[in-house]
Amino acid sequence: MDKFKTVINIANKQTNLGFGLVALLTAGGEQIFSNVVFKCPCNQLNFIYGLVFLLVPALALLTLGLILSKKTWKLVTGLCSRQEKVCGSCGQARSLATVLFQISTMALMAPVTWIAVALLNGVFTECAMTGTNTTLFNNHLCKGRKKEADCIKELHTFPCGKNGAVPTDVREEVLLTLRAESQVLGWLLIASLILTHLVLTCVGRCWSPVSYLQLKFWRLYAQEESSALESQTAEHARELAKRNIKSFFSKTHPEDIQTPSKQDWEKVSSLYKYRSKKEMQHYSNLHHFVETGMEMETQDGLLRNLSVKSTGSHHPVPAALDFVDGGPDSI
Repeated sequence: MDKFKTVINIANKQTNLGFGLVALLTAGGEQIFSNVVFKCPCNQLNFIYGLVFLLVPALALLTLGLILSKKTWKLVTGLCSRQEKVCGSCGQARSLATVLFQISTMALMAPVTWIAVALLNGVFTECAMTGTNTTLFNNHLCKGRKKEADCIKELHTFPCGKNGAVPTDVREEVLLTLRAESQVLGWLLIASLILTHLVLTCVGRCWSPVSYLQLKFWRLYAQEESSALESQTAEHARELAKRNIKSFFSKTHPEDIQTPSKQDWEKVSSLYKYRSKKEMQHYSNLHHFVETGMEMETQDGLLRNLSVKSTGSHHPVPAALDFVDGGPDSI
């Protein structure tokens, strides 16, 4: 059960509860795979079979992490239809690299956890490494043991406990060596994960454009805005659908319902970029649009801006403000 304690420790290191939940679910999935699904063939397919169980689920989790990231879809949606804008922003490589780094960092949590827990378990590693055709590694496992030649020849049968020319105690020693080496790699991976998370968090907080309390307020605002926007969007869509259906069946002129334009949707749907280090009162694209970019009809029938649009330069969102665009939440 040490691997579960390890994953719990990883979860406690995360500032986002979602990361801890992902780690725990990944560990549970690894246990199901290793105890129920995984059956080492104990033949020449050992290496491929073990490696597939070690790496393919990690690749699937990485893909799932990218799919469930709001930032992925905010970056990709409409990208092909905005070729002129994309070509015009080729010089903003730093901004694009920052976004891609933030997305990949969040998406890597689950696959790295899977590999770490699998290495601690050692089942996949035992199967894979006993099926290698590398003479140097096979000699490393069997050199100096009883019936060394038979040990190298029958190495692929060790995980299944099949009887052979090699004594049982030699088989157990070889498997114990493999498991120990696998667990050492697992602990090193876990330590690297925790230290990397700590360093990135410290660097992100060090370069935060706002103070601790404002950052905490900003995070709460982002959560409330996301929840309220989802609720209001559903309500507005429901009202529009009811109006259209009523007009269709009653053959009457539809009532006026104000809906944001395509341009308005684009302005509030893009990835957040803060405007100025000195001007940090806009906590999201929606907030900035409402304060500086939205137009309303006056009594004389003309359109006017609620306030003057910002002319400050746009900067990539700092790591400390990574939560603004939804972080690891689903789309």
